[in-house]
Amino acid sequence: MQIYIRGEAIVKDIQEKFQTAYPYLKLEFYRKPHRKGEYSPEEEKISPDTPIEKIRIRNEPGWMDISYYRTAAAVEHDFSYIFGLSAQILRKAGTLWLETTSTDSWTLEELNNAGKPSKNHTFRLPERPDDD
Repeated sequence: MQIYIRGEAIVKDIQEKFQTAYPYLKLEFYRKPHRKGEYSPEEEKISPDTPIEKIRIRNEPGWMDISYYRTAAAVEHDFSYIFGLSAQILRKAGTLWLETTSTDSWTLEELNNAGKPSKNHTFRLPERPDDD
């Protein structure tokens, strides 16, 4: 799967396309890139209403490959290398969103599956016969 990134787009456009493909993942953009294994500071996060042309270094439009078999690290790298955007993928964990710093080697499919809520199974003890 690919998404087209054009200069007139706003951050929210890209985030929505990404989350449509991966409902349990989230894509955030930051003013500065993060190092491998490090978190991105909250104060560096870019507002969803920001035009892409104001934050990217390379101004050419193009396609971004977000296929299920690509790793979070590869997608984040391509956002930086192709478009000059500092991106971070987050995975849903209950009501929280976790940065994928320790799971950057996982594919988008693996991360999305890990973010799915677990199905609650009710465990019942077998009934014991009455003691007479």
